[in-house]
Amino acid sequence: MTLSLPELATSTWILAFMAAFIQGLSKAGIKGTSVLSVTLLALALGARQSTGWLVPLLIVGDIAAVIYYHRHAEWSYIWKFLPWMLLGMLVGVWLGKDLPEALFKWAMAAIIIGSVVVMAWWDLRKSKRVPGHWAFAGFVGSLAGFTTMVGNLAGAFSNIYFLAMRLPKQAFIGTAAWLFLLINVIKLPFHLFVWDTLQIEAVPMILALLPALVLGMLFGIWLVKRIREGVFRKLILILTALGAILLLMK
Repeated sequence: MTLSLPELATSTWILAFMAAFIQGLSKAGIKGTSVLSVTLLALALGARQSTGWLVPLLIVGDIAAVIYYHRHAEWSYIWKFLPWMLLGMLVGVWLGKDLPEALFKWAMAAIIIGSVVVMAWWDLRKSKRVPGHWAFAGFVGSLAGFTTMVGNLAGAFSNIYFLAMRLPKQAFIGTAAWLFLLINVIKLPFHLFVWDTLQIEAVPMILALLPALVLGMLFGIWLVKRIREGVFRKLILILTALGAILLLMK
């Protein structure tokens, strides 16, 4: 079987390349950008389809992050959080499997806006203390698992858990890198065989988007040392909220 690039509108390709590039920024450490990446790809490909097509790109980015930060991972925290994420992910698989596209789009937009609200609330909080009880980890982990399945948007919730554990910066990044590599690899078969949101025909387009992902990661490594993250983060949150509104209007 010969695979070729899908015939898509120019605007679709532009949105998809932007999404891959911004996902690269996220994997390089520009916090908050993955939400905009998810939104742009949903605008390009449709809400449900985009969730599956993004996973291989996420895995490539996760592998790069693991290679760079693997020495700093704290596995004890991964084993505590991963079961709760898996539980939430399975709930997401079950609820999202037969959800009509229109309702899926609304659910995804709600998760995007909810993630923006959580990140904005966290930025505005004067106190960064959060509960360390196992029930808090279970609640946040289940939310992270559900949102990673339905919208590839676990970052806002998993970050709060790792902050609660008081992990140093390098350990925070390394632990999160391994966690998301594991969860995205586990998630892949559900998109392939249960939701059918990732097909062999997607391979050429995903390969075509890889350079944009790598370029985003390289640019992100350069950018992270040169920007005022607070200003950049606010801009990303505003653009993401507008993107979620456009997704609902599409």
